[in-house]
Amino acid sequence: MTDRGKENPLAQDFDICSLLRFALPTVVMMLFMGLYTIVDTIFVSRLVNENALSALNIVCPVINLIVGFGTMLAAGGSAVIARKMGAGEERRASQDFTLIVCTGMVSGLLILFVGIIFIDNIIWALGASSLLFSHCKEYLFILFLFTPASILQVLFQNLIVTAGHPGFGMALAVGAGAANILLDYIFMAVCRMGIRGSALGTGIGYLIPTLAGLWFFTKKSGRRESLKFRKPKMDIGVLKESCSNGFSEMVSQAAAAVTTFFFNVIMMRLLGEEGVAAVTIMIYTQFMLTALYIGFSMGVAPVISYNYGRGDGLRLKNLFQRSLSFMILVSAIVFLLSMALGTPLVRIFSDEGTAVYDLAREGFRIFPFGFLLCGINIFASAFFTALSNGRASAVISSLRTFVFLIFFLLTLPLFFRETGVWLAVPLSELLTLAVSAVFLVRNWRKL
Repeated sequence: MTDRGKENPLAQDFDICSLLRFALPTVVMMLFMGLYTIVDTIFVSRLVNENALSALNIVCPVINLIVGFGTMLAAGGSAVIARKMGAGEERRASQDFTLIVCTGMVSGLLILFVGIIFIDNIIWALGASSLLFSHCKEYLFILFLFTPASILQVLFQNLIVTAGHPGFGMALAVGAGAANILLDYIFMAVCRMGIRGSALGTGIGYLIPTLAGLWFFTKKSGRRESLKFRKPKMDIGVLKESCSNGFSEMVSQAAAAVTTFFFNVIMMRLLGEEGVAAVTIMIYTQFMLTALYIGFSMGVAPVISYNYGRGDGLRLKNLFQRSLSFMILVSAIVFLLSMALGTPLVRIFSDEGTAVYDLAREGFRIFPFGFLLCGINIFASAFFTALSNGRASAVISSLRTFVFLIFFLLTLPLFFRETGVWLAVPLSELLTLAVSAVFLVRNWRKL
């Protein structure tokens, strides 16, 4: 092994224990992000009202699209950067990194200005009722102001892992999450700012990893291979490849935006604002419970990309087998926990005996079957992104989060009303699992 291989944490020969240790900070980071998202939602439900909770989900598609754009650049760019680091092109990797960060910043500013100009049109288009409009506008206006920070914090949290420092990435997520929870309490419970306090706490929470990331990648380092800011080389090919590689992640978030819109419209039609509040509880709880899958997949992706860049097929196969075994085990555990803890989770958001509680509790008898299946699909998509196979990754993501899900959302409620809404996710994951298996088997020989 070369000196460079010894120095780079991605170059080690991972067994299952060392792989889990390397991915653990990213897993903890995602779990904590899920936790503070849940806490944010609880504060809105308990300290404002259930209409504000519904409004949160109405504007959620916009947030999905912003985060999706940042995740596309982060995941796709990470694959490009890690591959070049693995091939020994450290200087070029840093130039590409700087170009990707600058692109994220400029894009965030454009979204900010366009969003504020057309905010009323956006909210009405998302299906807000007149009862929810004011809540939606108060929340979304503040979130738009923090759009550049939102994109940069996603970029830095991912690329710090690519730089071989997942522990620092975890510390940033924990710090941002803790600040978000504390600020939510101050702004909403103490200052009585309502849903505006929730948006302000979230936005300030974005600034913590953004500023820390700027410091981390700007500071001087004596190590030749350190990933850091350098004068970027304008290369459209790098941006195109990053977007192509990470397109599946954008598809996932864009699909989440579209499907959240359909969830809201269908539940508004079937059950009104109470139906939207119930589906909000399910969607945010889903994010919390799938954070383990997403975190592990993000955590191992740089290792996969690095070894792909080195052309180490044997190590890639070992990484895949160990990762898949872990994902199957965790999927079973998450499913059992979600079935057992469904009632306590729903009770946190809504009082027992209310219409929202009854609807969400019924959903938790069906919805968790998706948790049993989605872990493998999430890992399969991330695996192909790490191999720079954006096409396969995008197909898997688009099927599970858009094509199959929209089909079931549009058809099942016609026959089963709200029960059809809850069935849509598990059935989508089941069909996607079959597709993921086909892609994985076909590509196994190419590793």
